[in-house]
Amino acid sequence: MSGVTLHGFRYSVYVRAARMALSERGVAYRLDEVNPFDPDDAGRNPHPMNRVPVLDHGGFRVFETSAILTYVAMAFPGPPLIPTAPPARARMVQAQGITDAYAYWPLVRQVYSAAVFGPALGQPRDEATLARGLSAAAPALYMLEEIAAEGLVLNGADLSLADLHLAPMIAAFTAAHEGYRALAAQPALHRWWQDMVRRDSLAATEPGLPDKATR
Repeated sequence: MSGVTLHGFRYSVYVRAARMALSERGVAYRLDEVNPFDPDDAGRNPHPMNRVPVLDHGGFRVFETSAILTYVAMAFPGPPLIPTAPPARARMVQAQGITDAYAYWPLVRQVYSAAVFGPALGQPRDEATLARGLSAAAPALYMLEEIAAEGLVLNGADLSLADLHLAPMIAAFTAAHEGYRALAAQPALHRWWQDMVRRDSLAATEPGLPDKATR
């Protein structure tokens, strides 16, 4: 199979996770910009629920971020992104689950949206949503801190799918100075983040901020 297309919204943290995985593997791909929040794009989004990302590789299509990351890790050559030892693999999957179930909403949809993304679109900074997000983020960061401190994954040395899944959310969260302060209070997670910001894949997938015409 040949030819890789990633369908997605560049500002989506999940699309960025998939882009980071492709970057880490050195895979050339085409980004098909699909905005799930724009009704005009809904008809051409290949995801049946109008979500992103969706990956096409030759004749094979896969959606859901965890599935895409796993596919990229296994379909293309490069350093292992999935640990072989059962404890480390379990922690990787656990960290991905925490990221989706408990971290995404407060880190991205509350803190980042209220303090960074919304204002970039011309909306007023939403202090109430920001405060709720910081409160809800605390237990998620604590759970991830325990995993980072244990050192099986999120250790800054052995890159895994957990790093790629989480890093775009932390990038968004720490774009708000309140988010960065909350992360800095978690020493192991903060050390991990200092290692992640030096990775070329994070820099190469930086989406920037939208202008007021973005929906």
